[in-house]
Amino acid sequence: MDQGGAFRRPWAAFKRRWTRRWALITGVLLLAGGGLAWAAGGDAPVRDEHLRIPVVDGPQDDQRVTLDATFFHPVGRGDAPAVLLAHGFGGSKDDTRAEAQELARAGYAVLTWSARGFGRSTGEIALDSPDYEVKDTRQLVDWLARRPEVRKDRAGDPRVGVAGESYGGAIALLTAAHDPRVDAIAPQLTWNDLAEVLFPNATGAGPGTGVFKKLWAGVFFTAGSSEGAFGPSSRGPAPSTACGRFRPELCAMYQEVAETGRPTPEAVAILRRSSPAAYADRIKVPTLLVQGQTDSLFPLDQADASARAIARNGAPVSVAWIQGGHDGGDSESERVRGLVRDWFDRHLDRDGTAAPPAFSVSRSGGLDSSTGDVVIESARTSTYPGLDAGVRSVPVAGREQTIFNPAGGSPASISALPGLGALGALEGLGGGGLPSDVPGQSAAFDSRPLDRRLHLTGAPTVRVRVSGDAAVTLFAKLYDVAPGGRATPARRLSAPLRVEKGGEATVTLPPMDHRFDRGHRLRLVLSTTDMGFATPAKPATYKVSVASALTVPTVPALTTPGAPLPAWVWVLPVVALALAAGILVPGRRSRADSHDPALDGVPLQITGLTKAYRNGHLAVDDLSFRVEQGQVLGLLGPNGAGKTTTLRMLMGLIHPDAGEIRIFGRRVRPGASVLARLGSFVEGPGFLPHLSGRDNLDLYWRATGRPAVDAHLDEALAIADLGAALDRPVRTYSQGMRQRLAIAQAMLGLPDLLVLDEPTNGLDPPQIREMRDVLVRYAGAGRTVIVSSHLLAEVEQTCTHAVVMSRGRRVAAGPVSEIVGSGRRLEDAFLEIIGEGS
Repeated sequence: MDQGGAFRRPWAAFKRRWTRRWALITGVLLLAGGGLAWAAGGDAPVRDEHLRIPVVDGPQDDQRVTLDATFFHPVGRGDAPAVLLAHGFGGSKDDTRAEAQELARAGYAVLTWSARGFGRSTGEIALDSPDYEVKDTRQLVDWLARRPEVRKDRAGDPRVGVAGESYGGAIALLTAAHDPRVDAIAPQLTWNDLAEVLFPNATGAGPGTGVFKKLWAGVFFTAGSSEGAFGPSSRGPAPSTACGRFRPELCAMYQEVAETGRPTPEAVAILRRSSPAAYADRIKVPTLLVQGQTDSLFPLDQADASARAIARNGAPVSVAWIQGGHDGGDSESERVRGLVRDWFDRHLDRDGTAAPPAFSVSRSGGLDSSTGDVVIESARTSTYPGLDAGVRSVPVAGREQTIFNPAGGSPASISALPGLGALGALEGLGGGGLPSDVPGQSAAFDSRPLDRRLHLTGAPTVRVRVSGDAAVTLFAKLYDVAPGGRATPARRLSAPLRVEKGGEATVTLPPMDHRFDRGHRLRLVLSTTDMGFATPAKPATYKVSVASALTVPTVPALTTPGAPLPAWVWVLPVVALALAAGILVPGRRSRADSHDPALDGVPLQITGLTKAYRNGHLAVDDLSFRVEQGQVLGLLGPNGAGKTTTLRMLMGLIHPDAGEIRIFGRRVRPGASVLARLGSFVEGPGFLPHLSGRDNLDLYWRATGRPAVDAHLDEALAIADLGAALDRPVRTYSQGMRQRLAIAQAMLGLPDLLVLDEPTNGLDPPQIREMRDVLVRYAGAGRTVIVSSHLLAEVEQTCTHAVVMSRGRRVAAGPVSEIVGSGRRLEDAFLEIIGEGS
């Protein structure tokens, strides 16, 4: 798209004069940019050392383990804060190498290691036990305290932070609880209470009543029995138990629970010893908590529990919810690494880095139409709201329903599967997508259609009533039901609920961030089975009903800041304005607009217009026609007829070889003031992709220098009809949305002459009908519209007049009714005219 032809003129000679000069300038800028990037250390080499560090651990400090480690020297400094960088379960130090190098280039001394029982380290897996893994990390801090490259707060006390994901995230929290020398931590996708994770119990009824998360527990312990899962056999002796490298007491605990499907008090006690929740009052260092929204293993409530506990100790806490998690999704690796670096810059290096938001949530900003990728935006607020802030009551209705628990718990409903949360994408496939709830085993309760948009951020709650003689296990899920009736999970997560003898109970659904649009309904589903959990094997029948409204937490304070403008957005306009000034000012001084007062009331008159290209092709050949006020003129012809070339000359974008164009009596030249009365949309939409639709319209109008009140922005926005998308970045728009925004931009200021090139491209039939009505209404107010098109039916239904072109020439002109003639369609007349013109 090219608008505002007043800012162009032929510049072939100018181009020849500046080509070499501009190439030199560009080369200097590129060299300067490259030098700055090199100076920043973006590709600076990182020196590392591969180490074998012996440690002593166990309850009695009687076990010797050798940890396979790598030390990354800080780039460009010798007195650097240190970072212990831990890996996830089933991994090794190699998984963190790239991040370690980034931190080293940022000026940190980094130590990575393979946890005991993983990679080439010896020892047995103890699930981040204070007697084992935590003692290991405390001795790694001792090792850092002896390194000359590492900054010390005092003798034996290095300036050190700990970061890691999942298994490594828990070790960060537990090390901070047990070693006061730790100065800051950045745990990601990890647990607060491991007993609650593997035996969730929404009723809070105490040990022994949780619902066993059998699939995730199986992933843990089955992986531990596989030698290949952890690396080569050179790390130590072959596994001696059915659970591979796990400690014997952990293996025995798992086998007993897996057989019964119920937790024992001993199992709960073992898991809580490996839980930050047991030592939360000791964690008093700045903490960045990153948790995943696509995570049935460690849901968002785990980060919430850690955040609240650490905040009570008076330490700074920042919580970030990202899109991905243990079930897949976008891991946002680059963004998370940036958050971790900024956190350590502020709290370890203390370089004055601005404080991050207390709470941020990654949200989908739609699809990038250029790549097809989902655009992720970060909404943020200065306070952490928790999971139950700003609740809104949403009544759900439904009669009491009977549901069945099948014998053996099979077949089972599906919410999430370990590592396969991306299966939710199958909802978009035909045939109903991924099966979710088995008929007869689930009850559904719907709200009324929403009268306004509702953005859920937190954990909804609802009271349910259950009747039955035996203990009841239910799984609660939340669905988003579109006006057409299609129901999709708000998140593929379920909340298990165990009611011992029936009655009423409050269920807290999984925390999530999800937008329910106006007209959509919320659906609560209660199911007797879930593939991820152990359920009673005995068949049973229950009756369930809803005893309260859904309480839906919302956080209106969450806002999505606009993306910072790249440097080129500012540099290129400055260069363009400088060039325009050099081009326009002399031209304006040398001549005034040619004016014919007799044509003041004529929106457009074209006389003898001719344009030939260098290859000899005659794009426009002696074209003449006139357009009067109130007309909707269709410039009709097949591709290659010369329509777009004519419009480009009309806008002053290219020079005609012969003939003239007059708008309201004034001759069109580059820079002609009369072009301010022209609004145009030619050769497709073009916008700054990182700005929203609204910001693009505002920026365009401000560039004209005209008062904001003259823009008639509300009318243009009504025409665009983009709804909430108007405030999303344009890069997320579909082609049709870009087309509608471009047409609204052309109508800014309500120009007297509106020129649109193929305006219905990318629009669906209802939008085409709406566009037709808009153009007719626009011309009905005394303005003039010119539409180029090769769609015969659209010209026939939309336009009052038409100019038919073929091979650059006018072959017919006049009212559409006259061109068509009695009893004929425009298509027939058009084919006849084109045939005659050829």
